[in-house]
Amino acid sequence: MEQLIEITRVPIEIEMRTSRAHLEYAKGSAELEITRDKGGMSIKSRPIQLNMDTFEMRSSITPTPTQSIQQTAQKGQQAAYTATASYAQEGELYLKAQIGEDVQAQLVQTAISPQMFSQPAMDFIPKEGPEISWDPAEMNIRFEMDKLNFDWRVNQTKFEFIPGDIEISVKQKPEVIIKYIGGPLYVPPSADPNYEPVDVQA
Repeated sequence: MEQLIEITRVPIEIEMRTSRAHLEYAKGSAELEITRDKGGMSIKSRPIQLNMDTFEMRSSITPTPTQSIQQTAQKGQQAAYTATASYAQEGELYLKAQIGEDVQAQLVQTAISPQMFSQPAMDFIPKEGPEISWDPAEMNIRFEMDKLNFDWRVNQTKFEFIPGDIEISVKQKPEVIIKYIGGPLYVPPSADPNYEPVDVQA
């Protein structure tokens, strides 16, 4: 008897993909900013300075009120000393005078002092000169070079951990294929062109 049915089994097909865990390193970036401070040159000069003090010179021509009072007081004091000495000398002459001696003539001769004729008739005005001083000239030169400023900005280094991965995919599902491999079935059987009647013996 011929086999009429063919049964075929198709197994399941699975595809598995795996990736290992790994550590990714991200490099840090760095930025550099450069700024410039400009220098320069500065020159400061001061010319010679002349200082002239004419106070004493002006005072010798026109004394101040204070100086005038002091000079007057000094002259009065000198006059008092002179008068005192003159009276003392006159009294001494009177004490030493003898009878018949001319005391008045001696007093007149003593009163005429040789210093009265020794003083010059002209005097220089002013008597004091100005006080002159000076400050020397000065020059300052300052030079400053340019300055460069470097500013580094470094980002932090980063590490990223990527875990492992397993990917499973079914490419073929399991199945059973049943295939009829026999000839066609005719109903009634007599319709088969190759039909042969079956002999039935009584």
